[in-house]
Amino acid sequence: MSANDYMPDPSETTPFDPPDGDLPKPTRPRDAATLILVRGGREVMMGQRAKGHVFMPDKWVFPGGRVDPGDARLPAATELNAETEAMLRQGSTVRRPPRAFALAAARETKEEVGLTLRGEGGPELHRLAFVARAITPPYRTRRFDARFFMAEAEEALVDDRAVGGEELLHIRWFPLEEAERLDLPSITRFVLREVRLRLAGEALKPPFLRFSRGGHRMVRLG
Repeated sequence: MSANDYMPDPSETTPFDPPDGDLPKPTRPRDAATLILVRGGREVMMGQRAKGHVFMPDKWVFPGGRVDPGDARLPAATELNAETEAMLRQGSTVRRPPRAFALAAARETKEEVGLTLRGEGGPELHRLAFVARAITPPYRTRRFDARFFMAEAEEALVDDRAVGGEELLHIRWFPLEEAERLDLPSITRFVLREVRLRLAGEALKPPFLRFSRGGHRMVRLG
């Protein structure tokens, strides 16, 4: 099996959390973006969602959130590389320019954990690697079409000292092994394993996860 055929054993993990009640009427997923910051090749930045949140309360997650209409027009010091742009255009319908997802991930990271990406007049987007795309299943009341990016903190950040806010609490750097023992959403756990494989030297193409005919489906983009 090649690296790009990798899929976790279903008995070990599943990419999506199971339904938690009556199935709602399917809604159209909203675009979202997440940034996974890695420090020293062995730590990741995570924060805990507040107990009062309707969506994933108490869960540990990476900084991220919805893509805003104006994100595509934000300035950037450098743009995404051509291969990353091409992969961000793949999969089901993509309604936004690729840079919108990367800029949303950078904006949300600053808003949620106070970390700014390096760059003169805007972030250096070429430092962001596209690692996964996942669409929340139709049985969820809140649905997102999320793109996950990864960046090396030492290269991408102005400063790696995070601060908490209303969205994420108890923000800190976790060793990878410790991060996997946190109370994580299933998709976060899945993507964290993708990150571990990349850090171990695997040349992985980004997985695209979605629900199809009652079960999850995964293809590798690119």
